[in-house]
Amino acid sequence: QVHLVESGGGLVQDGGSLRLSCAASGPTTNYATAWFRQGPGKEREFVAAISWSGQITNYAESVKGRFTISKDNAKNTVYLRMIRLKPENAGTYYCAAATAIIGGTTSEVGDYDSWGEGTQVTVSS
Repeated sequence: QVHLVESGGGLVQDGGSLRLSCAASGPTTNYATAWFRQGPGKEREFVAAISWSGQITNYAESVKGRFTISKDNAKNTVYLRMIRLKPENAGTYYCAAATAIIGGTTSEVGDYDSWGEGTQVTVSS
């Protein structure tokens, strides 16, 4: 199982920027990685995903043009760059790996079998 550790969360003003990091360890097989967000009392929702090669990315409509997912396989790290943040982007951001998804991405939470502990993002208005 892939072990994931998120970092980079924090408090930012409305319109501000953050970069989240997800460091992976464990099996280095081909798998998709994604970021999900969970607000208080809500289910986890898909934010962005990237294929193992980094050539395929997928975004939730609400973040397109503002968030960018990328990865550095040499560092076993996936990033989520977030700009023009809004209060509705606040929540706990989780990194997840889908080891059964080879060569592509998926936005389905049920496809992800390894999860990090999350990092908190707060956006003040």
